[in-house]
Amino acid sequence: MSDRTEIGLAIVSSSTTSPPADRISLRFLAAPTEVTSDGSTIQAGRVLEWIDKAGYACAVGWSGSYCVTAYVGNVHFTRPITPGSLIEADARIIHTGRSSMHVLVTVRAADARRGEFRTATHCILVFVAVDDDKRPVAVPEWRPATDDDRRVSDGAVVRIDARRRIHEEMQRNAFGHEGTAPRTVFRFLAAPTDSNWGGNAHGGTVMRWIDEAASTCAIGWTGKDAVAVYAGGIHFYRPIHIGHIVEVEARIIHTSERSIHLSIQVHSADPRTRESHLTTQCMSIFVSVGTDGRAARVPQLVLSTDEDERLNEHAKNLITLRAALPAFPLAKS
Repeated sequence: MSDRTEIGLAIVSSSTTSPPADRISLRFLAAPTEVTSDGSTIQAGRVLEWIDKAGYACAVGWSGSYCVTAYVGNVHFTRPITPGSLIEADARIIHTGRSSMHVLVTVRAADARRGEFRTATHCILVFVAVDDDKRPVAVPEWRPATDDDRRVSDGAVVRIDARRRIHEEMQRNAFGHEGTAPRTVFRFLAAPTDSNWGGNAHGGTVMRWIDEAASTCAIGWTGKDAVAVYAGGIHFYRPIHIGHIVEVEARIIHTSERSIHLSIQVHSADPRTRESHLTTQCMSIFVSVGTDGRAARVPQLVLSTDEDERLNEHAKNLITLRAALPAFPLAKS
């Protein structure tokens, strides 16, 4: 038995039994204010916000405590979402550690008049439960109860080591000052409207900033509209406090014939001290869509310095690491 509580356009499903429910579903309409510059589809950054909200609600419901986003991985934007679509964001616990929760989020979209949902993207998020002093606290153990549970749980576990290798590769290849590749830097203050219940910027909001900087850089490189097809390896190291200076830097590090690979780093600083810290980093891939609806050829990156060469090799290493992962066994509807 579960109750359903309407909050605006969102419908939140949760169980009233103990232990806490291990899944939740949010439903709402994709707003016209969330579209890309050409007005045809919803921004990838907005979809990332939806993913984080659904995952956060699920993690808080399971742990019964405040949670922080630690990681978001392998978001493949396989189907565009048009404004006015009915959105369903399903989140479910698929693995727990001592204080961490692995949450599978699947986003589906439907024409509101027909209600036939089709999967637009899915990914795994890792949340950590913390106490009032922001120290990790233990969470209830989650155990698979069905064959479907075991499939998705195994899919999460097999990715733990792969995620560690990807993270190590990303940490070894920080930005320097010798690169000549195109970059975009946004700088602004984290506003009160960006705040979560803990007084820091929402993880989903940070991901939207990342997408906006990456999109601007990709569009500047191609001279055409560009859309995100992948975002991954999103690691959150530190919270971004409201009122702090935020700097989001997106840099092109690799191009294939029809794709642009960008590395994005987010730093924040207390305006009183100006001491800057890396808070978040990730990789994104963009394509420019041609008149035939397929990915068009993009200008090729010229590697002029040792740093350009190093970051280009870094991108190719990440491609190899991601390609080695088996397809994730999506949960059955």
